[in-house]
Amino acid sequence: PGLSYAWIFNNNTLHLREDSRRFVSQATGNLYLAKVEPWDVGNYTCAVSSAQAQRRVRGPPTALTLRGDGVMGEYEPKIEVRFPETTYAARGSSVRLECFALGK
Repeated sequence: PGLSYAWIFNNNTLHLREDSRRFVSQATGNLYLAKVEPWDVGNYTCAVSSAQAQRRVRGPPTALTLRGDGVMGEYEPKIEVRFPETTYAARGSSVRLECFALGK
């Protein structure tokens, strides 16, 4: 609780914007890219902020390169769901459930 995750692209201090191809999980901090394009190639750095500690920490950069052979690597087609067995919510509150389809 109290942590928020953002990704920085090529040391650009602007946060990577979520759109129809990009999503940052606020539960795990994972960055998901759908249909990688040549302009996605570069270095990605995760930044974690704690409102309670009033602190922000950056991890090491992770390079994303585009494979020319079209091989998906470790991501075979699957649905990835990490829901708790039971999710409780107060009336009028918001709940975010994350489900991802991986593969091609």
